[in-house]
Amino acid sequence: MSDGRPRREFLRRLGQAGIVVGAAGAAAAFGLLSPGRWRAPKVAKAPRDLRVPDVPGKPPLAVARGGSIAGAVRAAVDGVGGITRFVRPGETVLIKPNMAWDRTPEQGANTHPEVVAEVVRLCLEARAARVVVADVPVHDAARVAERSGIAAAARRAGADVEIPPGPGFVLAAVGGVVLDTWEVFAPVLAADRLINLPVVKDHALTRLTCGLKNGYGLLGGTRARLHQQISASIVDLALAFRPTLTVVDATRVMYRGGPTGGRLDDVRAVGAIAAGTDPVALDAWGAVLLGLDPREIPHLAQAEARGVGSISTGTLPLKEIHAGA
Repeated sequence: MSDGRPRREFLRRLGQAGIVVGAAGAAAAFGLLSPGRWRAPKVAKAPRDLRVPDVPGKPPLAVARGGSIAGAVRAAVDGVGGITRFVRPGETVLIKPNMAWDRTPEQGANTHPEVVAEVVRLCLEARAARVVVADVPVHDAARVAERSGIAAAARRAGADVEIPPGPGFVLAAVGGVVLDTWEVFAPVLAADRLINLPVVKDHALTRLTCGLKNGYGLLGGTRARLHQQISASIVDLALAFRPTLTVVDATRVMYRGGPTGGRLDDVRAVGAIAAGTDPVALDAWGAVLLGLDPREIPHLAQAEARGVGSISTGTLPLKEIHAGA
């Protein structure tokens, strides 16, 4: 006879999914995600492809562990060619962390502020003219920016922080299967480079949230509507917004209760940072950390099928870099 665990797991995830959809729906009901609050100009602009060319001999991803968070970030980025491969003097760089939830760094729901700060420092060392840290939170934007620690850390490192209402939204020609045109946070369309800074987490609807799912934080409008075709919409975003570099925060990983979290018991210290240019491979690496088979995650399988990247690259044995002190 069954011990009931599969049923309990199903009911647990169903309850989590209700919380996720409910939070987004409540935000929409109060106008937080509706186009009425931050009106988008009715002019469609297509996002630019901000990827850099492949470099012979450079791997599509590198993983660093050990030492300080800042040291691991630097080591992982160096492992794929160093920051000067991705940022040139005089450019405007937009850094997109996961800054969605009213949670502290210890709760693991958002990108760790020190990961954000170190990427800001790297960009300024590469002589970027301006570095902008931007996101469209689900919870109250000002409170999330403060309580996550990201706004203060980013500003100390030398970045500007943009959250709604901020510069508002632009109607973008996404051109996807689900997302045709959609309101996009204006700073991302003005940037010369896009660095994606997700955190690895469990997710009630998608099982995994990492780099591909982090694209939701570029959108305005009523994002909850996308949950009915969530995998296809994630891939639409991945094809529309092609980041220059992705740096994955796995310093502490939320194994249960995602994406909102709240319980420290659901978070484990892993102490890893991955950086690379293949967003599917990086998500696959994150899925393995969660004990998941990446090929059983619908948005990863669809992303690979639609040419976003390779699952296999993220599941192969990797030579990890020891970041040192």
